[in-house]
Amino acid sequence: MHKRVWSLAAPIILSNVTVPLVGAVDTAVVGHLADTALIGAVAFGALIFSFVYWAFGFLRMGTTGFAAQAWGRNDPTEAYLTLSRAMFIGLSLGFVLIIAHPLIGQLALILFRASLEVESATAVYFGIRIWSAPAVLGLYAILGYLIAAQDMRAVLYTQLLLNGLNMFLDILFVTYFDYGIEGVAIATVCSEYIAILFGIWLIRHRTGYRVKPTLTHRLLDAGAIRKLLNANFDLFIRTLCLIFSFAWFTNRSAQLGDLYLAANAVLLHLQTISAYALDGFAHAAETLVGRAVGERKRSALLTTIRVSTLWALIVSSIISLIYLITGSHLLNWMTNHSDVLILARAYLPWVVIGPIISVWSFQLDGIFIGATRTREMRNAMLISLGGYLLAVEASIDLAHNHGLWLSLLLFFVLRALTLSFYLPRIIATTH
Repeated sequence: MHKRVWSLAAPIILSNVTVPLVGAVDTAVVGHLADTALIGAVAFGALIFSFVYWAFGFLRMGTTGFAAQAWGRNDPTEAYLTLSRAMFIGLSLGFVLIIAHPLIGQLALILFRASLEVESATAVYFGIRIWSAPAVLGLYAILGYLIAAQDMRAVLYTQLLLNGLNMFLDILFVTYFDYGIEGVAIATVCSEYIAILFGIWLIRHRTGYRVKPTLTHRLLDAGAIRKLLNANFDLFIRTLCLIFSFAWFTNRSAQLGDLYLAANAVLLHLQTISAYALDGFAHAAETLVGRAVGERKRSALLTTIRVSTLWALIVSSIISLIYLITGSHLLNWMTNHSDVLILARAYLPWVVIGPIISVWSFQLDGIFIGATRTREMRNAMLISLGGYLLAVEASIDLAHNHGLWLSLLLFFVLRALTLSFYLPRIIATTH
């Protein structure tokens, strides 16, 4: 099982790490321009799209859970149909987002208050990047299916293409063509459309899958669609809460001033890098737990939980050690503004301990996604968010930015504790 977990986790770790590296490159490229407000603008822009796109993260998570269970029942056709349903939903929602983007942009700027300079640059970034919405949401479904099928190399290839191309175009458009923040947005749009086309080609090339007319009745099966929508709605609420927690973090950072906003944005990139790396073990848990639930094998479920969590803890400790030793150098790479660097270094210890504290919630998320226990995930997140918001308001006046970071780590602890309360239900029903 140890080898199996690593065979699934390693490609995901490699591919996931490239995701926040894009944000880090965005910050690094913009961070070396003359205007410091652009750092905050990229942070705000990325946050808006996190809020908008991650709200539809159920397209990835739901696809993984249901498709993995279909594979566990030895029903590959249903796994393919799960992908098709999710793709249709994702592309449709993407076009809706394009139509509604003026309203979304205005609401986001009202919610995430910042200086006029930051808001102006953010509006430019948002207006360009929103055009890739169909590609992003459709790609969620593709990646969810590939994880469920345990085709982690395909996930790796797709993510490397997406994020590698994004970073290359970032540097090309901003550094060499001097497009500024517009270049950052254009680079992302181009990369996302190329990635979804590659993902579609990859699935067809590897499986030869097409939705056949004879399968239309299964594709449109009311029971399957209702089950998918119910689970996706729970995940939608859960993800909204998760994104709102980081939105609130950024909102309170902005209220402390543009300098704190920029410093926290840089530090959050480091936290995000560790989160994406540790998600490799969570994704491994998703597909293995889904298979175990589909096969109704409790022993396989327990072994998956034990082994994947063990390795996640080991890797989280290594990441914390790396941040302890090299954290200051990483900050130097991300920005050359001395005032931002001085402030970021003061709060770096929170990022150092972050991986060890947050890994528990990531791992439990993977277990619950694989088991498609979405209602419990929703309830746990609602409780955790309430505790987090209370902690922020209670601590920020007393401990300023330290209180803000303390509250964020407490949020991870609450998520782990609430999900642990529900975990025995999954074990009890798998037999």
